[in-house]
Amino acid sequence: MNNNLETITNLFEKKEIRSVWDSEKEDYYFSVVDVISALTDASIPRNYWSDLKRKIKKEGSELHENIVQLKLKSNKDGKYYLTDVLDTEGILRLIESVPSPKAEPFKLWLAHLGKDRIDEVFDPTIAIERSINYYRNKGYDDSWIENRIRTIIHRKQLTDVWKEHGVNTPKEYAMLTNEIYKCWSKMNAKNYKDYKGLRKENLRDNMSDLELLLTDIGEVTII
Repeated sequence: MNNNLETITNLFEKKEIRSVWDSEKEDYYFSVVDVISALTDASIPRNYWSDLKRKIKKEGSELHENIVQLKLKSNKDGKYYLTDVLDTEGILRLIESVPSPKAEPFKLWLAHLGKDRIDEVFDPTIAIERSINYYRNKGYDDSWIENRIRTIIHRKQLTDVWKEHGVNTPKEYAMLTNEIYKCWSKMNAKNYKDYKGLRKENLRDNMSDLELLLTDIGEVTII
């Protein structure tokens, strides 16, 4: 198991995990049965999931409350059927609930992630260095990375000002941010992400130096 995995789809490199993108929530919903099939030796994954679902419901787990049903295309007949799905957080919690040897490497990976985040609480430079290395591995040069970090600081200063003036909800932050984007791009954040073909990816991580500069100027001016 590669401990440098970045997304949930990388966890199942050789298994097809059906998913649906929720543009409003900006998250994926994954087929629970497909994940169960990848994590266990169950001959009938659907039955395995049915038993596990009853177990987590009996235990009063919040995971059960987060299960939703969406229509996914069947690999057998190509038709669409209502299927139990969970979002990214739910799938990670599901992995921790599966008592199977195949799930142990995934649990170990999650444990490593948890330890890394705890270490960063005591030494924040670890998080900064991790971010720099991540950007470098993605092909960004140090000049772009420096500008990106600066925009993060300015963004935090701006949101602090907004908070002092009574802005508290994500919707309010999004509305104000959209106005900044519109000033120079004529697009709100959602339109801009669609324009760039992005989903969960951070919009600013996919901006050029000029786009970052224009966004930064807009936010610094308000501060």
